[in-house]
Amino acid sequence: MKNIYITMLLALLIQFTFAQNTLKGNITNQEDQKPLEQVSIYFPQLEKGTVTNVDGYFEINNLPSGKFKIVISYIGFQTYSQTVELLEPFTQLSLELISSAIEMEEVIVSTPFHKLQRENVMKVDRTSIKDLKSAGAINLSEGITTIPGVESVSTGVGIGKPVIRGLSSNRVLTYTQGIRLENQQFGDEHGLGISDAGIESVEIIKGPASLLYGSDALGGVLYLNPEKFANSNDVEGDINFNYFTNTKGLNGNGGFKASSEKLKFLVRLGGNSHVDYKTGNSERVTNSRFNEKDLKTGLAYQLTNFKTELRYNYNNSELGIPEEIGEQSTERSAIEPFQDITSHILSSKSNIYFKNSSLQAIIGFTRNDRKEFENHEHGAEESIAEEEEAPALDMKLETLSYNLQYNLAKIGAVETIIGLQGMNQNNSNFGEEVLIPDATINDIGLLATSHIHLNKSDIQLGVRYDKRSIDSDENGLVGNQNYIEAVDRNFNSFNIAVGYKVDFSENFITRINIASGFRAPNLAELTSNGTHEGTNRYEIGNADLNNERNVQTDLSLEFKNEHFEFYVNGFYNSISDYIYLEPNGNVIDGNAVFLYQQQNANLFGGEAGLHYHPHPLDWLHMESNFSTVTGKLKNDSNLPLIPANNWANTLRLEFSKINKDFNNGYCFLTLKSFFAQNMVSDFETTTNEYSLLNLGFGATVSISNQPIEFKLSANNILDKEYISHLSRLKSDGISNIGRNINLGISVPL
Repeated sequence: MKNIYITMLLALLIQFTFAQNTLKGNITNQEDQKPLEQVSIYFPQLEKGTVTNVDGYFEINNLPSGKFKIVISYIGFQTYSQTVELLEPFTQLSLELISSAIEMEEVIVSTPFHKLQRENVMKVDRTSIKDLKSAGAINLSEGITTIPGVESVSTGVGIGKPVIRGLSSNRVLTYTQGIRLENQQFGDEHGLGISDAGIESVEIIKGPASLLYGSDALGGVLYLNPEKFANSNDVEGDINFNYFTNTKGLNGNGGFKASSEKLKFLVRLGGNSHVDYKTGNSERVTNSRFNEKDLKTGLAYQLTNFKTELRYNYNNSELGIPEEIGEQSTERSAIEPFQDITSHILSSKSNIYFKNSSLQAIIGFTRNDRKEFENHEHGAEESIAEEEEAPALDMKLETLSYNLQYNLAKIGAVETIIGLQGMNQNNSNFGEEVLIPDATINDIGLLATSHIHLNKSDIQLGVRYDKRSIDSDENGLVGNQNYIEAVDRNFNSFNIAVGYKVDFSENFITRINIASGFRAPNLAELTSNGTHEGTNRYEIGNADLNNERNVQTDLSLEFKNEHFEFYVNGFYNSISDYIYLEPNGNVIDGNAVFLYQQQNANLFGGEAGLHYHPHPLDWLHMESNFSTVTGKLKNDSNLPLIPANNWANTLRLEFSKINKDFNNGYCFLTLKSFFAQNMVSDFETTTNEYSLLNLGFGATVSISNQPIEFKLSANNILDKEYISHLSRLKSDGISNIGRNINLGISVPL
């Protein structure tokens, strides 16, 4: 009898825990009560959603019991966000959406509570890859420079890395597929190594995010959101093609995805190929060409209270390292020196949903194979073919990462998350030369963060403890010039973050955030002893370097109504033991010697902007934004690689709001002006002011009932000859890319 009672009790518990719920309803236009088709209904926490049909009806099945935030969004209407309690087998939700000229809001994924931007205590910039491509960006690194406060250190058009408010390299952490992207990012000439194909949107956290992401997030985070799976019982496909006139560039990708009620699948294959880019004076920069192959695929399985997904990304790129304007060529294969980089990114994300809480586990593995080929002088007895096959540098970086987060049950107005994060990383050398030694890095971090929602304000608090251990091997023979001694170091850090958001009115929001961050010195900074060919420097590391630590204060003001938006952001970033390179006046092997040093530093600046779309001319948009940053060492010398102040002005017309026959039709004109940068470090060159004029238009047309999206854009349409302050080629007097016209076609299948 006792066993029978236990069996019955277990059966009841299982039935309760895995009760299936359905949410259904209708979405209509408040003005005319007509149904709205293709409205997005999405549960951010459950990562599950659907769209309305032609009758404005929607239905989402297999939902767990509990309280979950729902976001309902549609272009041209205010975004609706509300917590819905799912307790009954069927829950009805019918809404009337209010039209608005304000751009549709999206859920911010890079912050832990997955709220809309206006609900976030921390301000995060977000943009879609589609918008970046519409503006004519050749690659992801160039595209993100449209975001105020974000620039890119570039080496030609194939290599670029983000700069957030004057900080870059290992001070800016990149996340993709929910895991850290580890790809030897310590080098200035090392790009992101990831294609924009299969990425839905980009989120930028400006300032220390060590509380959320640990070491290397001292300057900010570049968070890449992969494309979503298809909605349940749906099949989608698309083909996309872009042509760039300047580099004779070919960019294409195609994707397919299908979902049943439980099983989901997607795959996307893409590629890039560019010849040497042409400057404003019609000279091609020798060996600035690059080629790329990319594959992204994913598989997901979802039950009522459980969801798991597996994603994989393969990327191979061949990037020339330009050094001069030499032979004028339109060849696509790189010549020496060049890089051949292969990345494998595998991630697994699983969620378990309880009645009022949830558990998420993310495990990731990345392997980055980096080969760098240098110019050789061939011996009489050595075959040229044989020597060219051997890379000078051959480094393999393998990283296993994990991230466990438990969303506790909400207590009143308080949401809390506790988490455990860490990684194990191994660097191995197989080439003729060693830039950084074989080494093992281990990280572990514990965090807790809470969001408190009050009547007219929100508070966010968080604490975190991290420990990083670095154990590197000895390399070479004692007494030799290139000898690298073994390093065994431990780095610890305790960080806090406090944020406060006040809704002074429905239209006016202010935010203040104070956060600390840290960065442990990387292998290059600790152990380098040799020529870094990509930078033409002889670099010597310092095994006694300390953690970089910083405290940043952010203040932002934001006003928004139906036709006018204005914002201003200010920050002050104080960094202790800032690590930098400084020449000592010596020369080894024909290269100037640079030593890694430490000194306190300060950065300050901000961004301001406005967006005006006057009534009744809702189709007309006028945007303007300004960005500035200043970086100083304690001795009052300037920090290197500080972007020049810039001011961007855009006029945009949306034809679909004039005539619905112009489906998704738009055109824009942008003037981006860069000020002269004379506040440079002792080993940098200054740059002059310049302005770039860009324009473009696009629309979706129907040919034989097949919708086709066309876009045409022209960057630097006046073919201005200029040198960006963050170009690594400026010391050689090599200009940046000239006029570039982009033709893009997208075909949904």
